[in-house]
Amino acid sequence: MNNWLRRNHRKLKVIMFVSVFFFVLFSFSDVFARKLAVNSSVANVRSGPGTSYEVLWQVEKYTPMLVLDKDKSGKWYYIKDYEGTIGWINKDLMVKIDTVITKPRDERCNIRSGPGTNNDIIFKAIKGVPFKVLERKGNWIHIQHADGDDGWIHKNLVW
Repeated sequence: MNNWLRRNHRKLKVIMFVSVFFFVLFSFSDVFARKLAVNSSVANVRSGPGTSYEVLWQVEKYTPMLVLDKDKSGKWYYIKDYEGTIGWINKDLMVKIDTVITKPRDERCNIRSGPGTNNDIIFKAIKGVPFKVLERKGNWIHIQHADGDDGWIHKNLVW
């Protein structure tokens, strides 16, 4: 057995290196994804790259998405949302702006008049409400909804 190991030592090193490389590549593929946001009032997420594919769900303005890939034409993005659901969206509906989406621990999260729990709660948001980021201040984010409502939310309550 030792002779076999000596003869194949180099091959085993290459196989191990390639295995580790692909494991790391596929395990951390989201690290290399770009985060973009929907820039139209409503956008369709489809099962494939084109308007002939089924609409899986709809998203509203400022919904953040991770772009994982694009089709051969470059006109459609393969995306993943904050829940890990995947689909396709037309690239013309996406822009590079800072946005977040609510992900409360309970049913709703508090939107406040200023950065801190000592500020008044001005409204509450349910899970899955997208906002444009206006400013970041420590652990707090100044956000604005597409309808114009704005306030502050703690960073642990968003994706």
